[in-house]
Amino acid sequence: MAARVPLPVTLLLVAALALQVGYQAMRAPQPPTAAGLEPAPPLAVLRLASLGEPVALAKAMTVYVQGQDEAATPLGAIDYSALRTWLDRIVELDPRGQAPLLAASQVYSASADPARTRIMLDFVHQRFGEDPDRRWPWLAHAALVARHRLHDPALARQYAHAIRTRTTAGVLPAWARQMELFILDDMGEDESAKTLIGAMLASGQVSDPRELALLEQRLHNISVRQRRVHP
Repeated sequence: MAARVPLPVTLLLVAALALQVGYQAMRAPQPPTAAGLEPAPPLAVLRLASLGEPVALAKAMTVYVQGQDEAATPLGAIDYSALRTWLDRIVELDPRGQAPLLAASQVYSASADPARTRIMLDFVHQRFGEDPDRRWPWLAHAALVARHRLHDPALARQYAHAIRTRTTAGVLPAWARQMELFILDDMGEDESAKTLIGAMLASGQVSDPRELALLEQRLHNISVRQRRVHP
């Protein structure tokens, strides 16, 4: 059962939606969007509607967006371009909130339409760059979706590379640091994998003795495999 929304939050949402109605009415006529989800109002309009409480408005908007799929609306009927504008605005109003990135990477990315899935993954990737140390888990999930649902290892590697290179040293667990390496192994890119391991060992970004030993063992295994293929 959904949690009861506090009255101030409800009032903020009502104000925001009223402004949205006025904003949409002033725009040129647009074709109706699926599932009744119109593009979100501009950020400036929402800041005005927030009455100085942008985080509260962001939470109210999250409830509103969640209501689109909770109303028995299949993901394939939701206008993902409009949906992305709502997720963008929620993040802009509440940069520390994680709900939009969680929803994009784990809920809306489950669409059967690859184009819709890519819209959500691109949203996560773009927003990751603004706060890598806090948002990397969602991009890690996006990398898994790209590899196993979209069957796009190049995109998965792009995300894994961003996670490894754009986060602060010491933030990532070993599995996240090595995600790019796992994807290269999966792609059969032995030379690239060897280069990456060498760079990780030389850079000093890995200090745990067990992880160092595992990387050295992986490097040895790749070399052995290459000698068998090209004796």
